[in-house]
Amino acid sequence: MRGSRVALSMLLCAAVPAAASEARHAHWEYTGKAGPTHWGELEKDFGACSAGHEQSPINLTRMKDVELPAIAFDYHPGGYRVVNNGHAVQVDFKPGSSITLEGTRYELKQLHFHTPSENTIEGKSFPMEAHLVHADAKGHLAVVAVMFESGADNAWLAQLSSKVPGKPETESALAASIAATGLLPATRDYYGFNGSLTTPPCSEGVRWLVLKQTDRASQKQIALVHSAIGHDNSRPVQPLGARTVLQ
Repeated sequence: MRGSRVALSMLLCAAVPAAASEARHAHWEYTGKAGPTHWGELEKDFGACSAGHEQSPINLTRMKDVELPAIAFDYHPGGYRVVNNGHAVQVDFKPGSSITLEGTRYELKQLHFHTPSENTIEGKSFPMEAHLVHADAKGHLAVVAVMFESGADNAWLAQLSSKVPGKPETESALAASIAATGLLPATRDYYGFNGSLTTPPCSEGVRWLVLKQTDRASQKQIALVHSAIGHDNSRPVQPLGARTVLQ
């Protein structure tokens, strides 16, 4: 994060409804005729999936050194259920947890997992990636991404091990609320870029904050998340185009 401070207008996003990823749309998948290469054809509202110019995920490369503002994390116990929505394992949060960036507060809505990772860093893929999805009062979205490498058991994930639903469209209530803090690595430096939702409708105007430090999870824990969905749930990387990845 060296160098002179650069105006963060490069990362300011157009408004995106916070519920965009939850709206009911045409059936889509990660393979076949309803897979990523066809998402844009499935429904008019999915047009950005094929015609957008700032799509996610990306291969993070050609980073530019700037003085990025710190992310102020204010997470509290609020995770109350684990959902298998058929596309990802997701933990939903009650209001009260947030991040603040440049004076704007983004409330944590949910976090979910992709196996393997969707974003790559200098061409490197990771066994798993967590997306912590936040929205500000105007509906602007900010996603904090955490990459996982295979290693020792992850204590935070261990709390969910018996609660991950094995069937699509099912959910499990958590006996006690959990905070997302335990999922974050100790160092919170990050890469920043403009992007989109990585699932239909692929809406653009999403502020991406990919933490540089990775976390750890055991192969068994990663396999549990993967088996709940039954297949890889990662969209292929999209063209970087004219965008700049800041660090």
